[in-house]
Amino acid sequence: MEKIVLTKEQLKRIMNGTISDQELLRIQDSYKDKDRFLKYKEILQEMVPWKDEIILRLGDNLFIVKEENGDIVTKCLCGHEFCDFRENWKLYCRINVRRTIEEMSEVYSPEPACPEPGWQEIREFFCPGCGAQLAVEVVPPGYPVIFEMLPDLVGFYRDILGQPLKSEEKYKCEDKSLNVIKKWAKEV
Repeated sequence: MEKIVLTKEQLKRIMNGTISDQELLRIQDSYKDKDRFLKYKEILQEMVPWKDEIILRLGDNLFIVKEENGDIVTKCLCGHEFCDFRENWKLYCRINVRRTIEEMSEVYSPEPACPEPGWQEIREFFCPGCGAQLAVEVVPPGYPVIFEMLPDLVGFYRDILGQPLKSEEKYKCEDKSLNVIKKWAKEV
């Protein structure tokens, strides 16, 4: 297998979909260079309008970042900060729930492809800052909000990238979402 050292320019072309199919296949079939993720982070950092250090990308508009004060938070591309990365960021979103066949058929076509009302609902999660849709869930009514990803940042940076994070305790992989729900319960 060939070893290719990917340039930032090639990586940018992959990210924006302008690389040729042949070049992409050649890159996919090759061994990965050790600094590819770091180049990817550099490109992402150049794309965002804020200075906080990107630790990990969660989606098209969603990132785990390290703020200047050292806090690790989930942040939208627009700059809206949701919460500590160990809490489910969806709990801080604007949420639209589609429950009826009429509401569901607005996004599912043809109608037989729609989830079955009463058995399922569609939850759409939007950034309160910019209104970007960040996630969609199709779940039974009353099902808890899904926490899609709680990354082991310590293990990823130390074991995969070979670059241990400073202050590893701040990055400890621990779900803290229940703290949010307990706080809400006290407010009711």
